[in-house]
Amino acid sequence: MAHSTDFPRDLNRPALPARLRTALWLAEQGLPVLPLRESKGPMGNCRACRKNACGGRPNMKTPGPCACAAPCHAWAAATTDPHIFTSAAWAPAWRQAAAVAYHPGGAGVTVVDLDNADAIAWARLSLPATRNVATTRGEHWIYLGTMSSGNGVRPGVDIKSLMSYARWLGPGTGTMVPLPEAVRALAVKEPTAACPASSAPTFSAPAGGGQCPHRSPAYLERGIAMAEQRIEDAPDGIHRTVFRMFLAVLSAHGRCGCLTETHIGRLFAAAQTRGESLRHCEDAWTNARTQLGM
Repeated sequence: MAHSTDFPRDLNRPALPARLRTALWLAEQGLPVLPLRESKGPMGNCRACRKNACGGRPNMKTPGPCACAAPCHAWAAATTDPHIFTSAAWAPAWRQAAAVAYHPGGAGVTVVDLDNADAIAWARLSLPATRNVATTRGEHWIYLGTMSSGNGVRPGVDIKSLMSYARWLGPGTGTMVPLPEAVRALAVKEPTAACPASSAPTFSAPAGGGQCPHRSPAYLERGIAMAEQRIEDAPDGIHRTVFRMFLAVLSAHGRCGCLTETHIGRLFAAAQTRGESLRHCEDAWTNARTQLGM
């Protein structure tokens, strides 16, 4: 964070919506913030950038926000600029926000998201104590320093830092310490066809030389792009659409070994952009695997 290593508390500004008051106070302390829906997903794109008309796709690892009047793409919407919060394009989102999130990487920190009691027990044995924030199911451990983000780096553990966002749940307790190598090592993975969910499956190459049976690498790319587009375009029934697209991709590419974490991450990101939570994505992926006997 730019001004302090202590996360600030809420500022009392009665004339403003409560979450906007919190956001403005956090921004004053140098913490880039963004509004969240009730599903804990980021608010949808502004009208000028609906369906990514501007070409900016930070969820797909494209650096930086688009150049529209109101930054609007998930983590890249996080800002410390109060004029953006109160602009005509962005103020309605803050009035409707169910929660406040922040971009850890933009604040110079990394959040180790521990999703259950087993993950917390592992952290207490394996990681140095640091700033601790209670969540609905577990804890956020916050370290000074940034790194690449990743979901499901081990059972019940996600990393939220660069190109990611974390829900603001209060200042927490304890003193932040530098990001340890033990956390950085969690994001270092050998190439694998594993799902980024907490129960990661493994896809084996088919017999006969281990060659992918598809016509060309472009065939897989078209399939992933089509699934992303159908998720983005779904007018309603997003849960059902996400499951059907996961099922279709797994059916076509799940057994040959060509499906990678990058491909699966793109599908998860498309679903989360439409408001799906990580847990819903993981459940849909697991259910699709089960239906296909994988």
